[in-house]
Amino acid sequence: MALDDAGAEPGAEAVGGPETGTRPEGKSENGVAVAFGRQLKLLRIRAGLDRVEFGKRVGYAAQSIASFEQGRRIPQPEFVDKADRVLDAGGLLMALKEELARSQYPAFFRDAARLEAEALELFLYAVSAVPGLLQTEEYTRALLAMRRPLLDGDIIEQRVVSRMARQEVLNRWPAPLTSFVIEEAVLRRPFGGTAVLRGVLEQILLVGRQRSVEIQVMPTVREDNAGLDGPFTLITCKSGEQLAYLEVQGRSILLTDRDEVRSVAARYGIIRSQALTPQESLVFIEKLLGEL
Repeated sequence: MALDDAGAEPGAEAVGGPETGTRPEGKSENGVAVAFGRQLKLLRIRAGLDRVEFGKRVGYAAQSIASFEQGRRIPQPEFVDKADRVLDAGGLLMALKEELARSQYPAFFRDAARLEAEALELFLYAVSAVPGLLQTEEYTRALLAMRRPLLDGDIIEQRVVSRMARQEVLNRWPAPLTSFVIEEAVLRRPFGGTAVLRGVLEQILLVGRQRSVEIQVMPTVREDNAGLDGPFTLITCKSGEQLAYLEVQGRSILLTDRDEVRSVAARYGIIRSQALTPQESLVFIEKLLGEL
């Protein structure tokens, strides 16, 4: 992957409006959501509002308010803002908003998600699935539906939402300089069906035309491929420090040792030289689209 190449992230991480929230996953998510819920309930009671009346004022159903207060679902950021204002919390609830957002991700991915959002440069090598930053909602949903053990439907929707939100990093200004090298086999796998594959290939072409993005394809017929050790992401932080993120089977490693990171960076340089050029790659992907 690149941060979530195999669809494990974000779990790599429900859709909808006010009636939806996201269910926490794991002990750390529970801790954040439960702490928020307790504060929310105390403030609501102090304001003399029952769940029905409070829900009307913030645009949420009483059932959703109960889920938030019990820590069973993670509220959307807009709910936190509205609740803080309606309950005259003075920023107490909003102070937890960042932690609530982070708790949408599995614990193993949280640091990487934060670094990704602030990166100056992102270099990603994908071998199993289209990188999360290039996925469509349909493609992400198809990947997560294939996970074993099976994921709860609410968790799948939560992760779809968070993965789509991550893609905003490519649209910010200044955008990070981003490079993707994707194995050809990834672009041929019809996860979710032909229509889903067509949609994600079109998405890759669209993103690949952005000035800050370069996408390269590693052809299967290459006799030399320096990427046999697996997928990875190189992240250049605002400080200029470069880190390497590795993930496999739901476990991750964030490399900070300079020599180790330098080795991964050198490998990425070789991989890029072995792949098709960005222009050749876009033509190649257009050809794949024509074959569908």
